[in-house]
Amino acid sequence: MNPNTLALSALIAIGLALTHLFSGKLRFTSIPRSRWLSAAGGVSVAYVFVHILPELERHQTVLEQLESGVIAYLEHHVYLIALFGLIVFYGLERIAKLSRQRDKSDVTSSEVFWLHVASFSIYNVSIGYLLLHREEPGITNLLLYSCAMALHFAVNDSSLREHHKHIYDRIGRWILAAAIIVGWVLGSATEIDRSAIAVLFAFLAGGIVLNVLKEELPEERESDFWAFTLGAAIYTAILLAL
Repeated sequence: MNPNTLALSALIAIGLALTHLFSGKLRFTSIPRSRWLSAAGGVSVAYVFVHILPELERHQTVLEQLESGVIAYLEHHVYLIALFGLIVFYGLERIAKLSRQRDKSDVTSSEVFWLHVASFSIYNVSIGYLLLHREEPGITNLLLYSCAMALHFAVNDSSLREHHKHIYDRIGRWILAAAIIVGWVLGSATEIDRSAIAVLFAFLAGGIVLNVLKEELPEERESDFWAFTLGAAIYTAILLAL
């Protein structure tokens, strides 16, 4: 890999980790939902539909020669993997809400907290890994990916902080920040098959869609439709222009 690209990706990994550590300082409010969070969600969804999903389709066509193996099977069904990613994170969200309802508390149980942290850590490791191993290389694509993920992390942090309160700030955000660095280190030391990259991207796509829409759609969130739409429109224009 080009040393300059490697160095840039390392700086971006650190920047993404810092997003987790300091997004809470921005004082996003949950109700009514911050316009900036709605706009960030629009950017994330635009990146999925305009960039990741078409990329998966191209990837699947190119690798049609794969005929056997679990990865080969999954790669030929990338949209099922995206659906699986959506279902996984929907399940995590339901578990968190049920925990708060069952305990009649404003915070989840410690078991649910660790389940969330473990799941989102795997998610973040994948994002960090893909800083170095996307289907479309190049600095421009790296920057587009990184911008979308940074804004996506702001959305995720808001949700995780709402569920887990102070324990997320004390422990959770540090673990998720470290997971990005771990993913980048793994990416710099190893390279998995292109079909496995497609599976990672598909799972990521499903997770992004669910994690954004679960924050935007509930009526009680009082989300800003126009901010969401503007964020999606601007980022779509950027993706199509480059």
